[in-house]
Amino acid sequence: MQGIDFVPGEVSVTTHREHDDLLSAGLGLEGLKGTLAPFANPTQPTVQELRRRAIQTSWKGIADLGPLGGYGSVYGAVPQVPGREYQAFAKIPGAHQPHRVLVQVPDHFDQAHRCLVVTASSGSRGIYGAIALAGTWGLPRGCAVAYTDKGTGSGYFDYADDSGVALNGERAKRGTATLEFEPAAAKGEGIAFKHAHSGDHPEADWGSHVLQAARFGLAMLDRAFPEQAPFTPENTRIIATGLSNGGGAVLQAAGQDERHLLAGVVALEPNVHTPDHGRALYDYSTEAAMWLPCALMDARFASTPFARDAHGAPHPVWVARCASLHAQGLLQASALQQQAAEAYEHLRSGGWSDQAMTTAASSTALDLWRAISAAYASAYLRRANNNMPCGYHYAGLVNGKPGVADEATRASWWADAAGIPPGNGIGLFGGTDESADPQLPGINCLRRLWTGNDADAQSLHASVQALAVKLPRKDLPMWVLHGADDGLLPTAFTSEPYVAWLRAEGRQPLYWKLPHAQHFDAFLALPGFGDRHLPLLPYGYAALDRLWAHLFQGQPWPAELPTPAGTARGAGPLQAGMLGM
Repeated sequence: MQGIDFVPGEVSVTTHREHDDLLSAGLGLEGLKGTLAPFANPTQPTVQELRRRAIQTSWKGIADLGPLGGYGSVYGAVPQVPGREYQAFAKIPGAHQPHRVLVQVPDHFDQAHRCLVVTASSGSRGIYGAIALAGTWGLPRGCAVAYTDKGTGSGYFDYADDSGVALNGERAKRGTATLEFEPAAAKGEGIAFKHAHSGDHPEADWGSHVLQAARFGLAMLDRAFPEQAPFTPENTRIIATGLSNGGGAVLQAAGQDERHLLAGVVALEPNVHTPDHGRALYDYSTEAAMWLPCALMDARFASTPFARDAHGAPHPVWVARCASLHAQGLLQASALQQQAAEAYEHLRSGGWSDQAMTTAASSTALDLWRAISAAYASAYLRRANNNMPCGYHYAGLVNGKPGVADEATRASWWADAAGIPPGNGIGLFGGTDESADPQLPGINCLRRLWTGNDADAQSLHASVQALAVKLPRKDLPMWVLHGADDGLLPTAFTSEPYVAWLRAEGRQPLYWKLPHAQHFDAFLALPGFGDRHLPLLPYGYAALDRLWAHLFQGQPWPAELPTPAGTARGAGPLQAGMLGM
């Protein structure tokens, strides 16, 4: 049996059959669409209840399960898949904190077409954060699926009661169990989470996390089917796939795959940083946090979803941002519409397209830019929660103010949270003043960490440089898919420079820049928003199908493939012909 010396502790093995399967924890598609699966005792949910909710919230956070979205009728399916789960905490050499790894092995594992799908969670989500992509594609066809949370996740540590999350998802006090994340300091305040406060630089290790998960997957297949062992890259095809941060993670893994573990890679909307090309996430997220509220006041965005309030009026804080930028000397005009036009041109000159800005109104209205920037700044500078850059910190949210989370809120975090707070009863505090533009002081400070040259800025730039992806081997089949309307990870900063770099270096990746697709399929269920867009997941499934046919049926891997010409969904339900495939 293969060694897994990177797993210092136990491997949990659980079975999931009948009303508790691998893919939906027994909920099926209709259950996944419904209200959150309840906890019989909200302060002490069972391990089974936590897992079911974690799977459901991961589905809801990634896929469009709305009544017009077509999931389960136009594309996708959620059949019942019985099997076993193998779960552990793994360690990258030198890391302070572990990453969680999990392997789902279906009972009907296809011994004739030995396949392991390896994936990493999107965003900063927990271990099931890629189940709607990797799980639903791989498990029904008989592949095992290996997941990593890539050093992120929702194993929040609460200093109020000195508790974190154990391997089974339950809350546990420091010293009573091995925790998903346990800050080194014995004392602190507020709430800390692994991505921002581990003292590591998890993003720089995402490729290593994926490759460890692949090795863990092979070892768990040895355990599941000892009569068929050993499972190796020579006799078991390993397909890497992921979306958003997970897409960036599998591209990192492709560039670090010295053992030739991977047989093919499909990356959706990847957060990828290419050496000397494109722009880093921290750069354009802090720019967006500062400039987009004003730019979106431009008349061209008057009918854009989220760019105006519920009554069609400008957001007062966004109007105030234009005035703030003028007061700082960054805008010359004194009238609002001229200020908005200046801010718009500033972003255009930096590479933002109209499509990206239009869709980014959603991320701006939901305050994602500030949330992302504050967390990533802390991660890049390796800060604890009580010493975050720019005066930020996380704490329980009680009546809009910092406080102590109640037991029920705390117990639900591992299952319900999406990764980076705020949300689920946790607030992001600090970096504000009492002005009409209260968030500007913190945003200015975060931006200076990129534009400045002091010790912290230099340290942050060094951390970003460590994210640069490496070249994959020449014969590795690769496919990058990205929505043309992505407003969170615009293609001009991410996939396009990466693909151009690969081609300049003699690689031949397939690339689809998909019309009308954007970053968050789950947002397509929001009224008015889905009318303009198409889901990205069906194209990812199609790419994985073609990779399967290449690896197992001998179909040639194309040098290029025309991008489907889809049409926006409109106000009615999604139809198959709209996808253009």
